[in-house]
Amino acid sequence: MTSEGAMRILVVTQYFPPETAPIPADLARGLAERGHTVRVLTGFPNYPAGRIFPGYRQRWRHRENIDGVVVHRVPLFADHSQSAVKRMLNYASFALSSATARRLSRGADVIYVYATQMTAGFGPWLWRVTGGRPYVLHVQDLWPDSIIGSSMMAGGPKERVVSGALGPWLRSAYRRAGAVIGIAPTMVSTLVSRGVPAERAHLVYNWADAGAPVPSVLPAAEEPRAEVLYAGNVGDMQDLETAVRAAHAAADSGVALTIVGDGVAKPELQALAAELGADNVRFGDPVPRERMPDLYARADYALVSLKDIPVFRGTIPSKLQAVLAAGVPVITTVQGDVRALVDDAEVGLTADAESVDGLADAFRTAAALPPSERVGMARRGRELYDTRFSRESGISMIEQLLSAAAKGTR
Repeated sequence: MTSEGAMRILVVTQYFPPETAPIPADLARGLAERGHTVRVLTGFPNYPAGRIFPGYRQRWRHRENIDGVVVHRVPLFADHSQSAVKRMLNYASFALSSATARRLSRGADVIYVYATQMTAGFGPWLWRVTGGRPYVLHVQDLWPDSIIGSSMMAGGPKERVVSGALGPWLRSAYRRAGAVIGIAPTMVSTLVSRGVPAERAHLVYNWADAGAPVPSVLPAAEEPRAEVLYAGNVGDMQDLETAVRAAHAAADSGVALTIVGDGVAKPELQALAAELGADNVRFGDPVPRERMPDLYARADYALVSLKDIPVFRGTIPSKLQAVLAAGVPVITTVQGDVRALVDDAEVGLTADAESVDGLADAFRTAAALPPSERVGMARRGRELYDTRFSRESGISMIEQLLSAAAKGTR
């Protein structure tokens, strides 16, 4: 560390712009703005389509500058399909490829790992085992739960093999980390139960860009209606088949559902909507992050949905923070911490996961609510974001954890 306390930080993340990866991108820029020297180690952009982005060609090493941050890219097996083998090759290839870039870590005081997949932490863990720099894990999805619970794993031997192979390494990665960050209260307690020392387990909520101020009043609708927006990854875990069926069932109440984004499940959902004759379900292409406020401004509600898998009960997807920041009431099927948060703060409507009838009822209720109640939900949501989910508070907390981890080696 420098004499004035500024750190040299290496950010390791499989995803980084031009991919949609707001957390590591915001953190890298935010830490650099605070006077730290930040470098990023990432893969070649291919998410969510599983194809290398135009303008990039994979090679052993690539260096570029994005928003004043030096970004180093290493090759990987590009894939985001439903194939368990190909998806694991995608994760493992980045883990091994990034691990060969140890020289980047030698000039760092501390390493931050954005662990959407825990395999992103393989290199920092290996370097630490062999005397390298301390690292901080920012866990976004609990492993192996999130992969063995997905449609890629049909149960049986594959689950046992994956759990048996990953379990010992995960426990070691947790123990050796200078700090482990969870994104929801239940996730933090689960991490402690799996070997993270309690004094090194920390809660930092994900954040989103703050949107425009919430209007104090909405025009009265001539008839019940609800424009519901889903924006994000259109994958198999987002439970959007339930959403399409529920929107179709509630069409007579004035509900319209717009799904904006891309992913492996999108063609099947489009086929389902056509088969049902769901004229109130529309699909849009992914949009740049800077255009999201315009989409939210045209929506009455925003959908945050996930399948009913135990691991999701202890997570808070960053989409929720984006919705709260935009001042849009929430409709969610995510159980556990998210449902409790939405209900307790009265910022939206909730329904059981994977329940067409339950979500259809929520859609009907949403359409029938008067504008004054919608504004109240939106205002409470924005207040919740400002007090608990803001970008500045999140970056500040992570900065403190990185500083403590860096000093812990000296």
